[in-house]
Amino acid sequence: MPVPRTPPLLADEVTLARYPFLPQASDWIRTMAVRHNIDLNELLEGTWMEQARQRARIRLIDSVQSKEGVQVVGGDIHTEEGRLIEAFSFYYARLVMCASEDERLIARWAQAEAARAEQLLIQDTSNLPAVAMTYISKVEQSTTSPSSLTAQSGMGMHQLRQRPSDEWRVGLADFIEICPKITGHRWRLPNVDIEKGWVKLHGERQYASSAKLARLLRERIKAAIQAETLEKMAEVTTDLAVRLAEPVGMVRNLMANKTSEAIALVGAEEGDWPPCMQKIIADLTEGVNVNHFGRLFLASMSATLALPQESCVGFFRGAPDFSESTTSYQVQHVYQHEYTPAGCGKLKVNHNCPVLPGDNRTCDQPWMDHPLKYIRATQRWKRLTERPSATESATTDPPSKPEP
Repeated sequence: MPVPRTPPLLADEVTLARYPFLPQASDWIRTMAVRHNIDLNELLEGTWMEQARQRARIRLIDSVQSKEGVQVVGGDIHTEEGRLIEAFSFYYARLVMCASEDERLIARWAQAEAARAEQLLIQDTSNLPAVAMTYISKVEQSTTSPSSLTAQSGMGMHQLRQRPSDEWRVGLADFIEICPKITGHRWRLPNVDIEKGWVKLHGERQYASSAKLARLLRERIKAAIQAETLEKMAEVTTDLAVRLAEPVGMVRNLMANKTSEAIALVGAEEGDWPPCMQKIIADLTEGVNVNHFGRLFLASMSATLALPQESCVGFFRGAPDFSESTTSYQVQHVYQHEYTPAGCGKLKVNHNCPVLPGDNRTCDQPWMDHPLKYIRATQRWKRLTERPSATESATTDPPSKPEP
């Protein structure tokens, strides 16, 4: 289902600066460029645009390092200078991504910008309708009727009236196209309320209807930013690529550092795996029904360690509810979206940590708060004990492994 060809009018400059990727923002940004004499040279090297370039670097760094996407906090967009900085920082960052000619980086940056937009739209209910109608072909808001609740007090039974609530619904075709890219049972077609070609986004206690709409919009925004950047990549000249070599190199180095960390983990042998991972695999093999949190942790750890997806799917074959197609789909989703494995604290809260104090010397270390640290510590200790002078001590259990 294509996005609407004619988006709704948006004239508010604060909104256009907050969402500079909107198609409605293009003409406004061009007008601002003419008004303030901002040409390509000024954007790339001028003192007037230095703050915009600094903000752009933050956007680019966040796109590589932050799982939550680009930080929401920017300049004061209620001033004209702040709006300029926010809008042109997006344009500069996009230029850098185009000059990188790296589709993987572009996809990561688009994801980070879309995640930022989602966070903003959850709170920005006044602009949510216009943004929704920009990216979703069939979407509308309705007000649910207030319901009555019966309550009992010292004076007897009485009726409580709940306030009416706003609820969104989207076209079935839009939902079918977007929802496979989102994890979670609530986004599966058999679990939604469908009526006459509409999918109702019912509000939940901790997940409002508007937040669900913002989640759907995140996918469409990401696709739009990514497509436009790939299209404009062909317009980058050799001269422009040379002038943007420094920020492009910065982003590539950040990505390379992140990749090198992953490569070190990829070399982890089965004996290096943390007890939590080994226990979940053992439980699944024995037919134990591991909870959802434990399953997600195992899949995300497998992805981080670059285990083949087929191997990860194999871990779940002993589960009592195993389905080849469902498990393969879910594992593929985790691998594609690069989920970060949970830390020790969350594993303990969700009953997925099998280690008690005194059971494992590495887990007992005060700095041990994440299973990936366990792997790094194990690998480091193995390197130390494999030195010629330490051959004999390699077979003994050390008092404690070094902090990673």
